Amino acid sequence: MRILIIGSGGREHALAWKLHHSASVTALFCAPGNGGISEIAETVGVKTSDSPALIRFARENKIDLVVIGPEQPLVDGLSDLLRQEGILVFGPSKKAAQLEGSKVFAKEFMARHGIPTARFGRFSIQNVHEGERFIAELSPPIVVKADGLAAGKGVIIAETKDDAVEALHDMVGRRSFGKAGERVIIEEWLEGEETSILVISDGENFVTLPAAQDHKRIFDGDKGKNTGGMGAYAPAPLVTPDLMSQIEREIVIPTLRGMALEGNPYQGCLYVGLMITQTGPKVLEYNCRFGDPETQVVIPLIDGDFAELLRSAAAGPIAREHAKAHGASAVCVVMASGGYPGDYDTGKEIRGLDSVRSSDGVVVFHAGTRRDGAKVLTSGGRVLGVTALGFEHDLAGTIDQAYRAVHRIAFDGAYYRSDIGQKGIRRTSETQRTYLNKSKRPEGSGS
Repeated sequence: MRILIIGSGGREHALAWKLHHSASVTALFCAPGNGGISEIAETVGVKTSDSPALIRFARENKIDLVVIGPEQPLVDGLSDLLRQEGILVFGPSKKAAQLEGSKVFAKEFMARHGIPTARFGRFSIQNVHEGERFIAELSPPIVVKADGLAAGKGVIIAETKDDAVEALHDMVGRRSFGKAGERVIIEEWLEGEETSILVISDGENFVTLPAAQDHKRIFDGDKGKNTGGMGAYAPAPLVTPDLMSQIEREIVIPTLRGMALEGNPYQGCLYVGLMITQTGPKVLEYNCRFGDPETQVVIPLIDGDFAELLRSAAAGPIAREHAKAHGASAVCVVMASGGYPGDYDTGKEIRGLDSVRSSDGVVVFHAGTRRDGAKVLTSGGRVLGVTALGFEHDLAGTIDQAYRAVHRIAFDGAYYRSDIGQKGIRRTSETQRTYLNKSKRPEGSGS
C-alpha cells in the first residue's frame, strides 16, 4: 500500500511512525512533513492548503490511501476533492467536518440529537446584548468559545461575569480571533474530569480506541492559558469499561447516527472531548481528526496493521481486528518553545536527540522542527512530543521513563510541564484504596 500523509505536526509524525511499522505499507510519503518525519517517510514540499498539487501528487505517485492529519484541509473540503478524483482518503467530508469547523453547528447538532453537553447560547455582534444577559444568568467560571478554528486556542474560561462579557466583546467586536470569532458560543462551566475518546468510523460501524487525558493549560496544575496540548497519557483509568460503554451508547452512537440521518455520514477519526460529571459524560467538543497529543499516546497501544485499519475505514467495512489494544501505558510530554502559546523564538538548535532511543521504550515525535544540514532546529511553539511506552498497569514507571528522556534533550528556552499523568496516578491510587478498604471489611458487614 502506498500512503500519503498530509500534515507537519506531532500527530502526523506519530501516524507516520505507526504506518511505517505496518506490514502492508510499501511506500510512505508526507506533505510537507517535518524534521522527524523525514527519517521514516519521503517528505513532499507541498503545503496542506495546496489542494491541486496534493491531488496531482497522489495521482502521479499512484497513492492507494491519503491520510489527512490536520483539521483545516478537512474543513476546507480536501477529502471531497480527493474522492471526486477516485482517490481513497481517510478523513471526513467537508460537511461532516463541521463538527469541528463550527462550534455553533456542533452544539446545535447535539441539541437536535439529544447528546449530553453543557447549557449554551450562540451570539454575534448583532445580538451581543443578548449574550450579556445570558452571561448574567450563569455562575462563573463561564466558557466563551470562538465558533471557527483557532488552533486550539479559541476558548476563554472567564473567572468572573465581567471577564466573560469582556471575552464576548473581544471576540465579536474587536475580532481577537478574526473570522473564527464572528459568532461565539457561551456555555456553562462543567465540573468534573476531562477525557478524550478517539473513534474510527466507516460512516456506520466504528471502533473506540483507548481513552486518553490531555493537558491543555500551559502551567502545572492546569493553570494559565489554553494551548494545543502540553502532554497526554493513555489509557486513562478514569474511563472504566462500564463508562466506555455508556459513552458509546449515549454519545458515540447518537453522533454517528445523527450525522448519517442528516446526510453527512462520518468517515474517518472522530475525536470526542468529554467532561465526566457527577451526572455522567458530557461533550465539551468534537474534533474531525486524530487529537494532538492524544494520538502520540493512543496509537502506540494499538496492535494489528494500522494501515489496514485506516484503509478499511475509508473503503468500508471497518476491520475491527486491527484496532485491538494491549495493556501498556503511554505518556507524552510536550517540549515547547519559551513564550508559547504567546510569542516565541524559533531556529534554536535541539541537542540530545541522539541520546534517546526507541530501545529505551521512548519515541520522540517531532511537532515544530526543521532540519538544517545535520542539525535539527525548532520551528514552532510545540516542538517535540517525548513519548514513553511502559509496562501494563505501571503508569508511574512510564511517567518516570518519559521525563528521564526529556531531561536528556535541550534547546534554548525549552519549556514543559512537570505533572503530565499525575491525574492518572491519583485516580489509580483512589481505586486501589477503595478496593483495599472493601477487601478489609469483615464477613457479614454488608455492602
